[in-house]
Parts: sequence; C-alpha cells; structure tokens
Amino acid sequence: MALLSIRHLPEPVLREKAKKISNIDGTIQKLIDDMIETMQQANGVGLAAPQVGASLRLAVLQMPEEEPFAIINPEIVKSSGEQEVVEGCLSVPGYAGEIKRPASVTVKGLDRNGKSIRIKASDLLAEALEHEIDHLNGNLYIDRVESNDKLYKTEQNSEDEHQSI
Repeated sequence: MALLSIRHLPEPVLREKAKKISNIDGTIQKLIDDMIETMQQANGVGLAAPQVGASLRLAVLQMPEEEPFAIINPEIVKSSGEQEVVEGCLSVPGYAGEIKRPASVTVKGLDRNGKSIRIKASDLLAEALEHEIDHLNGNLYIDRVESNDKLYKTEQNSEDEHQSI
C-alpha cells in the first residue's frame, strides 16, 4: 500500500464528473487499498478518487470505531429530512462551513468485489456518503455554503468539532 497525494482546490480533477468504473481489476483494488491508507493517515472519514487525482466513481469511508469500506459507482436513490452540519474537506484544508444536507439517504453501488450493495444511512454516515458522491460529480461542500459568514477559517491540525470528510 502507498500513501497518495491529496489534491487541493483549484485542481481541475476536483471539478470533473468522475467516470463510471466498468471493470473492478487489480488496479482498482490497489487504488482502494491506497485510498483507505491515505484517508486514515489524513484522519478523514471519507475520500473520493478525484481527491487523489483519479477521475473514477469510487469512494472509501470509515466511520469511527468501524471498518473501512469502499463503494464503487455510488448513487443516491432516496433522501429525506434535513440536517445542518459543519463540514470540512481534505481537499479544502483550513476551512469548515455550515451547510444543509438530507438527514438520511439510501445509496446503491458496488462493494470492492463487484457485489451490489445498498446502504441506508443517517447522521455522519449519510453526510459522508453525500459529501463523497458530491466529489464524484465535481462538487464540493463549499458550493453548498449559503453565505460567506457560514465559511470559517480553521486551525489546520486542531481537533475541531467538525471532521474532514
């Protein structure tokens, strides 16, 4: 496994719509392993392939106290409710913003072995899935911030109340 370089704004790959993965081969498996290692090293709860320079529809996530997992070609099929969250992003270091997201989502996709999966999520997992799927569509959480007074400069390596996703 290897640590990958996390891309930061204004890198163009962060604004591209990522390509669907049609073949889950050894290259994709290695990318998944490297992305998990990179996410863990950066203390993130999620990482999308475009954030490491690969314009592919792939994300890895790890909730506190749980095992990491990958989701390939994820798609939100249902969302409900609303939650206000303070979000950060590994690709937008030094900032956090208040945004609104659905409180719960159902996401379908493939696991790392190509098996169909469906995830019903709420709270942090819902937020993280939505955040990573936004990345796959070329969107960032800062696009959802309603006004500049809801975007904050943060201490980059401090333990803030938000987590970088």
